[in-house]
Amino acid sequence: MTISPAHKKAKAIAPDSRRPAKELCSECGLCDTYYIHYVKEACAFINQQFDNLETQTHGRSRDLDNWDECYFGVHEEMITARKTEPIPGAQWTGIVSSIAIAMLNQGWVEGVVCVQNTPEDRFQPRPVIARTPEEILAARVNKPTLSPNLSVLEQIEQSGLKRLLVIGVGCQIQALRAVEDKLGLEKLYVLGTPCVDNVTRAGLQKFLDTTSRSPDTVVYYEFMQDFRVHFKHEDGSTETVPFFGLNTKELKDVFAPSCMSCFDYVNGLADLVVGYMGAPFGWQWITVRNQTGREMLELVQNQLETQPMISQGNRQAAVQQSIPAYDQGVTLPMWAAKLMGVVIEKIGPKGLEYARFSIDSHFTRNYLFVKRHYAQKLAAHVPEFAKKIVSQYRLPKT
Repeated sequence: MTISPAHKKAKAIAPDSRRPAKELCSECGLCDTYYIHYVKEACAFINQQFDNLETQTHGRSRDLDNWDECYFGVHEEMITARKTEPIPGAQWTGIVSSIAIAMLNQGWVEGVVCVQNTPEDRFQPRPVIARTPEEILAARVNKPTLSPNLSVLEQIEQSGLKRLLVIGVGCQIQALRAVEDKLGLEKLYVLGTPCVDNVTRAGLQKFLDTTSRSPDTVVYYEFMQDFRVHFKHEDGSTETVPFFGLNTKELKDVFAPSCMSCFDYVNGLADLVVGYMGAPFGWQWITVRNQTGREMLELVQNQLETQPMISQGNRQAAVQQSIPAYDQGVTLPMWAAKLMGVVIEKIGPKGLEYARFSIDSHFTRNYLFVKRHYAQKLAAHVPEFAKKIVSQYRLPKT
């Protein structure tokens, strides 16, 4: 007699019910499946377990005596790249989509977990298991909202898929790695993207309405290395808004509490990570974490132009100044914000130093958020690498 695993008897939580992580829920989708049976161990916001999961995934945890690993996680190599022939309509040049399509076409995987949008709303995420290149391409362009990627886990098991690629962000991938051995897969590949400051759909609308000149025509946007938010509009035009001109007082509460208490900006449990934060403007930043990630990258190597990483400038004074500015909701007049943006773009941090600037800024902010709102969780929730990064700065007394 075959005995079903314990999770098969569990029931997903109804859509409008409160999740076990309560207000810290990142809506990763795990609780929308019978894998909720494992949520107390798997959820990044109930049980922080970076060291164990890094060892499970990469064979070791990050070396806290190595500053690069403190910041960027376990890795074999980091490079800067872009496609020689970009995919039309891709947010950048289409490296993520190209890897996924190559893995599917060459039979490495039978399906790809990715996120399309609903027919009614370009920003409303709709997780799917893509089985064709066309379905993968339909998922191109980031959806800057909380997305229940793991809601398809039951479909994976029920469909009989044995080789799978999952594309996702840190909180999703931590939960995925925690239940990886329950999925019945022969091989799991994880292609990650860095992630910070996601919002609910309502929060996204507030951000667009507060920041863009034409919120209804925004196709996508990104906080870029030139210290500006870049909005792409339906007519192909680009709108830029300097970071220092954002309405901080209005926007301080728009980001999800899960994002305000996250310390996995760089997606440390993926095999391969593709983002832009540590690369020069117009290029993408690729982090190879293990041999599986290297093999994934090699599939598209002949489609890429590459160059070594750079690291220029010094971030620390700018980070220290940003801590009280964010805390107090400081917003500069637009003329001053534009001027400061120009100056910092010329003399400020670039490449990996910009990535460190971004990580430092968010980790100090998030550490304060957890300390103020979830003090009882602070010691266990904040990973040791994040504590070391935060210790470089003077934080306001709370």
